[in-house]
Amino acid sequence: MSAYDRRDLGLLLLRLGAGGVLAAHGAQKLLGWFGGGGIEGTGQFMESVGYSPGRANARMAGLAEAGGGTLLALGLATPAAGAAAAGAMAGAAAVHAPNGFFNAEGGYEYAATLGLAATGLAITGPGRLSLDHALGHIFDRGWMVPAALAATAAGTAVVVGLRNKRVREEKEGEQEALFEESMAR
Repeated sequence: MSAYDRRDLGLLLLRLGAGGVLAAHGAQKLLGWFGGGGIEGTGQFMESVGYSPGRANARMAGLAEAGGGTLLALGLATPAAGAAAAGAMAGAAAVHAPNGFFNAEGGYEYAATLGLAATGLAITGPGRLSLDHALGHIFDRGWMVPAALAATAAGTAVVVGLRNKRVREEKEGEQEALFEESMAR
């Protein structure tokens, strides 16, 4: 097996793994599959963590994950697919960031790993065992990589920035207890 064959097989496995997980997460949001909340439940959750309107954000996140994940797994439109999935994972990481890095404590480790894998695939390309390669890379041109990543970064920055502003404003309205209950006795 040559180095090229090994590289293509490795990219295929990475695409199938990361893309499959992302597609399943998107199906949870959009369709309620695999124990997910569907648009309604996910929309309520999105509202509760500051993404408003919840249903619209649930649709966007679900489409980015399901669509981006499916396209990554197929190796089709890889720059756009990887960028879309990475944007969705950046939004998820913003929710988990206050809990630290590790997933065991509710941190952003998992979202960051999927986002970095998707970004890496967008940059590296899908390899020869892909639909992009079979179609002559018509949806995988060199200029598409920075364009897709820049557009997604800009859109994600706006959405996450608005979410963070909402969360800050909600916390400003809350008053912390001046004394701990045990000290007040």
